[in-house]
Amino acid sequence: MKRRLGVSIYPDHSDFKTDVNYLRRAASYGFERVFMSMLEVEGGREKTFHKFYDIIQKARELGFEVMLDIAPNIFDDLGISYQDLSFFSELGADGLRLDVGFNGSREALLSYNPYGLIIELNMSNDVAYLENILSYEANKPFIYGCHNFYPQKGSALPLDFFNSCSKRFKNQGIRTAAFVTSQSGKMGPWEVTDGLPTLEMHRYLPIDIQTKHLFATGLIDDVIIGNAYATDEELKKMSEVNKYQLIFNVELLEDTQELEKEILFDNQHFRRGDITDLVIRSTNVRVKYKELNREHDNGEEFVLGDILIGNKLFGQYNNELQIALLDHSDERKNKVGRIKLQEQFLLDYVKPWSKFKFEYE
Repeated sequence: MKRRLGVSIYPDHSDFKTDVNYLRRAASYGFERVFMSMLEVEGGREKTFHKFYDIIQKARELGFEVMLDIAPNIFDDLGISYQDLSFFSELGADGLRLDVGFNGSREALLSYNPYGLIIELNMSNDVAYLENILSYEANKPFIYGCHNFYPQKGSALPLDFFNSCSKRFKNQGIRTAAFVTSQSGKMGPWEVTDGLPTLEMHRYLPIDIQTKHLFATGLIDDVIIGNAYATDEELKKMSEVNKYQLIFNVELLEDTQELEKEILFDNQHFRRGDITDLVIRSTNVRVKYKELNREHDNGEEFVLGDILIGNKLFGQYNNELQIALLDHSDERKNKVGRIKLQEQFLLDYVKPWSKFKFEYE
């Protein structure tokens, strides 16, 4: 399934021109979907229609898929029937995210609306909610899943729970989404603004590392910035994340040789299928680079995240690339760099046969 990036805007709390400018900037970096909060409506149906219609049309002109986040009270406040979703279709929305679930049968019926509106479900509950909806013969191609975000520090999901919730949707082939947080954005749906991530471990991480992690889980198709407004630098960094394989940011040693840099940066690495706990092994490079490498030049113990290349003492393993997972020492290997500390937890996602690369700032 194609993976995408998204942003969020909050028309009930924001300025139209500022939102349009933000969407233009995001579109220029390849973002493709918009999460638009519609949890509060003031001024009646007509005023609400024009406020959301104008910004949705701009978003659609810029090529975004627009998902409206709605709560059950919206139907009552605007006099809308669950049997008639024409109001949201006339706005130009592509779909509705149901902030609160119903009984399964209603969601299934909504997925057959004549306007082709996508029905996006809340993923942040580890119960048989999706299975219940699908048991009512829901229109599966029009069902998406999207996690919540959490503005209060300490309130977002732990990783194990996130994984369990997400697998329920991914195992059914449903498109999934989750939120990362901008470290500069201050706007969300509520007054508390401690960031808007799905995962608590992401709250204070750089946005590109959050994004790498969500894609690396293999459980999330769309990564959305929860709060507004991300900076141009953050948008750019997210846009540069490879959505389909991990690219580790590394720190090089000053004396790293040109051949060693070529081995690191000019090759597609993959972990051997017959794995070991000690290191991640990328072995094809030793076949490609048969010329002898430098002499043994270290006496230090290798630690998690160290990047190693076999030296002249290593025989047929000369120029094999390894990433240390456990502390060890071996005079047949030279340390050439290390994966940046904040990204080392991503090594857990390098499985047998996983593809990966390196980059250097």
